[in-house]
Amino acid sequence: MAPPFIFPSNIHDLEEEPNDHRLSVTSPIDVSTLGPSELDELVKGVVFDLSDRDLFCIEDQDVFDRVYSLVKGFYFLSPSSKYNLVETIRSNLAVLLPSVDSLARAPHSSPSNSGIDQVPLSERIAVHRNALKIYTYFLITIVLAQESKQDTNTKGAGQALKKNLWNSEAIRGRIVNLIANSLEINLSLLFGSGGTDGSYLSFISKFAFSVYENQALLKDVSTKDGLGRIIGCIATKHQRTAESCASILHLIYKFDFTVLHLVDAVATAEKRYDDGSLAVALIREFGLTDPKDYARDGIGAENVGRFIVELADRMPRLMSTNVGFLVPHFGGESYRIRSALVGVLGKLVAKAFKYLEGDENSKALRLRGKQAMLDILIERCKDVSAYTRSRVLQVWAELCEERAVSIGLWNELALVASGRLEDKTAIVRKSALNLLITMLQHNPFGPQLRVETFRATLEKYREKLRVLEPARAEGDASDNESVNGENPSTVSPSGDVLSRESLVQSEDSSSQHQTQEDTHVPDIGNLEQIKALVASLEAGLQFSKCMASIMPILVQLLASSSVTDVENAILLLMRCRQFQIDGSDECLRKMLPLVFSQDKSIYEAVENAFISIYIRKAPLETGRNLLTLAINSSIGDLAALECLIGSLVSKGEISQSTISALWDYFSFNVSGVDAAQSRGALSVLCMAAKSSPGILSSHLQDIIDIGFGRWAKVEPLLARTACVALERLSEEDKIKLRSNGSKVFSVLQNLVTGFWLPESIWHAAADKAISTIFSLHPAPESFAVDMAKKSLASVFSFTVTDEMLCQVENYGMNPCTVSTSKLGRFLFVISQIALNQLVYIESCVREVRIEKSKKDKAKCESVITGSISNVAAEGINAELGIAASDDAIIDSFFERAEKEIIASSFSDKNIIGYFAPFLSKVCRNVNVLQKYPELQASAMLALCRLMIIDAEFCEANLQLLFTVVENAPSETVRSNCTVALADLTVRFPNLLEPWTENMYARLRDPSTSVRKNAVLVLSHLILNDMMKVKGYIDEMAVRIEDKDERISNLAKLFFHELSKKGNNPIYSLLPDILGRLSSQNLEEGVFYNIMQFLITSIKKDKQMEGLVEKLCNRFSGVTDNKQWECIACCLSQLTFSERGLKKLVESFKSYEHALSEDSVMDYFRTIINKCKKFAKTEVKSCIEEFEEKLDKIHVERKEQDATARNALAHQKKVGGPIRVKKDDGDKATDEIDAEDETSEVINPSESAESGLTSTVKGHVENGLEIQSPKASHRGVSRSKMKAGKQSSLREHKNSSPVRSMHRMNRRRGGKIP
Repeated sequence: MAPPFIFPSNIHDLEEEPNDHRLSVTSPIDVSTLGPSELDELVKGVVFDLSDRDLFCIEDQDVFDRVYSLVKGFYFLSPSSKYNLVETIRSNLAVLLPSVDSLARAPHSSPSNSGIDQVPLSERIAVHRNALKIYTYFLITIVLAQESKQDTNTKGAGQALKKNLWNSEAIRGRIVNLIANSLEINLSLLFGSGGTDGSYLSFISKFAFSVYENQALLKDVSTKDGLGRIIGCIATKHQRTAESCASILHLIYKFDFTVLHLVDAVATAEKRYDDGSLAVALIREFGLTDPKDYARDGIGAENVGRFIVELADRMPRLMSTNVGFLVPHFGGESYRIRSALVGVLGKLVAKAFKYLEGDENSKALRLRGKQAMLDILIERCKDVSAYTRSRVLQVWAELCEERAVSIGLWNELALVASGRLEDKTAIVRKSALNLLITMLQHNPFGPQLRVETFRATLEKYREKLRVLEPARAEGDASDNESVNGENPSTVSPSGDVLSRESLVQSEDSSSQHQTQEDTHVPDIGNLEQIKALVASLEAGLQFSKCMASIMPILVQLLASSSVTDVENAILLLMRCRQFQIDGSDECLRKMLPLVFSQDKSIYEAVENAFISIYIRKAPLETGRNLLTLAINSSIGDLAALECLIGSLVSKGEISQSTISALWDYFSFNVSGVDAAQSRGALSVLCMAAKSSPGILSSHLQDIIDIGFGRWAKVEPLLARTACVALERLSEEDKIKLRSNGSKVFSVLQNLVTGFWLPESIWHAAADKAISTIFSLHPAPESFAVDMAKKSLASVFSFTVTDEMLCQVENYGMNPCTVSTSKLGRFLFVISQIALNQLVYIESCVREVRIEKSKKDKAKCESVITGSISNVAAEGINAELGIAASDDAIIDSFFERAEKEIIASSFSDKNIIGYFAPFLSKVCRNVNVLQKYPELQASAMLALCRLMIIDAEFCEANLQLLFTVVENAPSETVRSNCTVALADLTVRFPNLLEPWTENMYARLRDPSTSVRKNAVLVLSHLILNDMMKVKGYIDEMAVRIEDKDERISNLAKLFFHELSKKGNNPIYSLLPDILGRLSSQNLEEGVFYNIMQFLITSIKKDKQMEGLVEKLCNRFSGVTDNKQWECIACCLSQLTFSERGLKKLVESFKSYEHALSEDSVMDYFRTIINKCKKFAKTEVKSCIEEFEEKLDKIHVERKEQDATARNALAHQKKVGGPIRVKKDDGDKATDEIDAEDETSEVINPSESAESGLTSTVKGHVENGLEIQSPKASHRGVSRSKMKAGKQSSLREHKNSSPVRSMHRMNRRRGGKIP
């Protein structure tokens, strides 16, 4: 019998001569020195011996040595030799395994048998054991050697290896599964009743776990399954749970790719061997781990979390009985573990309690456990970590999809989710939005969630319940119990009662147009069913109210800076509209302005939502949806709607049938259409015509007949919309209209000069009509003159001649003979004509320049193809500057034409030039304008338009404009003038530059609309570099805390956008803003919020460090305690890096004197505490030293101030000189001559010479006042200033500020009362 085989630590150890009696290699062969033919012969000999002889020949020394040599040099074998050798060893082991089981049935000895059967049973067992170990060892060694060689090969060598006949993956899978089979046989026969040989199991276990470390090997399903069987069998069947558990933990912490594979192995062990000990041991180990370890090892905690979540998904029943070991980790610091535990509880609630078995006590116990898990999930929605809050909301969404949330918990969950919509973290808000979408999609209350529908149905069934109940009191009690909804088992989310309830809701919604007298209630069953239905209706009503209440929050999320907020808010609003939540339609309209977003994903989200809600319907329904939007939208929404419709028309999303349906609505071809809907349809068609002008050409006559006919008197805005349609005609249609369009122009003139439109609508219609005339008429200026004369004739009730126009400038205005309403209309027409004339001139000049550029381009092409003489001529023209002179001529003509619009300085005045001085006189007549505020609004608007046109007229009336802006009683006038200032600044920036302070002053206007327009105007001018940021920017900063939320948001948006420009101008503006705001009488909270917002806009560390130095230096320039406090407050809001802290320490002398104030010291303590949180260990000691220094100086300064106050109080009492000793131990003393307050004497010569004046008073206790010197360096030379500063610093050292002030005054000869 061969010696026993012992597993070596390394294959080379088999060549060493053993000290004990064990199998070893005596004659190894170096296969690397053999040729290919010799290797093949050696392999064939070994294969022949292993195949022809018995299974146990492997124990023979000669065979063992040759197999060892081939396994050791396996890399040098050819693919065919590798395959033959491995298959032979594997097949021998596969045959050996069944023979081990036959040993249990074999007798101890049998004389009739020969060969191995004649050997005693003990020796046969030893032979089988030896062969099993040798075959297993060689197969595992081959697998490990082959994989290690492949890992070290280059990429090219690996590709060449894959082309060979040797398929390592298939062979490896068969080997691993064979070894797994070997563990499942009765190994106790081979290794005795004491247990399996430890070295054998350890070797196989080590092999299995080492293969798990190679991610590439785990991709093979056969190999992965075999490894899982090995681990499960060793851990459970062979009772090595502790060792396997330790190895699994090592893999989980170190290799994240092994998590899912290890979960498969653990789950397979429990399923195959009906033993969950390995899973339980792992759960216990996770639970017993110190929570601080998870906090330190983030990657390990992440892997553990994934493992336990997958384990709960695969083994929910086992996890539910052992989850108590993990629950304490909810109090740990690792958010990863808490997030994973939330996922575990979600899996358990969804899967572990589906089928309750056992007696009533066990069922009740498990139900209590489920309720406890649900309570934990609700509580975790308030976790300190945003990741955990987000994860728990995701788990709730999964539970809703699984219908694992009862009605009793549904509304509580809805309230929690709606509260998380205002979470400060975007990922939490995203998860909350997705949860609400899921809750709507899987709600148990029906497809319609209108509050009124639920309330009406609920009242009917409550009434029926009162009738059926035997006693009213009992009925009320049961009704109150059902209101609470605390009994989730009363109504099942998928029960028959809720199905009936959905039916009732459908019936109610379909019959809501019937008369209110119809109070029929379907008979659904007995009293208990009605109670359950009432309870479910109450829960549905509460859920509907909850969803309706979040609409304002969703509108805010539409304006969020986070893209995910906007996208998911749109999805939720779409879902709310689908379930008819109250207010969802109005909120969806507010998403329209988002089409102007620069983020492509937001635009696509809005466009997709718009198509889904309004477009993808039947043509008539789509047309009705679009015209309804156009009717009910604001100006901003109409602009967004126009952008969307234009884009969809260009993409072909709006079909031709929809366009035809819109024409039917406009032409009243659809029954039930009113004038407003006709106007809405035309408005949508105008929007579509912006992308495809041909849409309007087929119904041109309908536009004129309907737009300006009798329906225009019913719907006044229809005429304006018709003007827009005419203006957007294609050039071909415009030419056609000019040829036979005299009727059109007379209609437009009648609209402008007539009085058949209401006053509120006329201005908008006349505005658009005049611009349409300039767009269509071949000679618009002459036609406009006739229209202006006709309008003037309507004012004075007589025909206007040119001679009258010459004298109009001298006419006085008699309000008794002139209608102010007509005069206001006339002024509007005149100013609108002037403005359109300017636009017309610019368009003509633009066309001239385009034509010139085309000619120049044609000349260049001819020069390229022409003769040398042409080239020479062009060169001469270029040298003479003929081309440049052409541009100059065009510019001069343009300037002259522009000036001639008003022509206030020319003798040949036009009609506008005649009325410009008249308009200026009207605007200066304060008495008349105060009596007629509507006239003032029209006059000032006309004046502003004329000022935009002409620079001289603008300069002459600027002072008048700003006077009106400041003093006009009408906020409409002030608001309009404020908007006009923006246009004037763009047009004439040099003229408006001296009035910058007056423009900023509009931010203090008492009117909300004026302040809002001022913020918009200044934001537009500054952000577009049309106005420099001057020293009045603090006025804009104050608007951050405006009482009106809209203005506050606009101011915040301005500073947010300003921070993106260049190197963040807020950094350089902040100290000046601080100085100005601290001198204003602002509330402490207002100042704090403003500065906090501005400081948060500074992101760069270098700028933060610069601010630390700048703010510290401001301490030395101020003496007011309030300003000290404001500066310290701003310092406490900064983010301190190590460099910033260093600058704070280095600037200690700048703020040392301010530390006597308790409030200043409190802010410095805040800074210290903030630095301690994130400082390194070596920096913390420096911070502590700095803190001790601050405390020491604070105490000393307070003592000095107390001493000074006591001295002053004593001086007041005794009225004589006082000697005050210095705190630094100096023996010298200062004498203070006490005088009465009325006998204060200041030497003016010394005061002027030293440059110091005692003008700042500081309040002290007991109502006394002292005068502190305030430096005034005007007129003082630098040498005197420097000397004064040095002297002041020497005297200030180690003494209080108050005492140094006394000393300076005494030395100047001044007296202190």
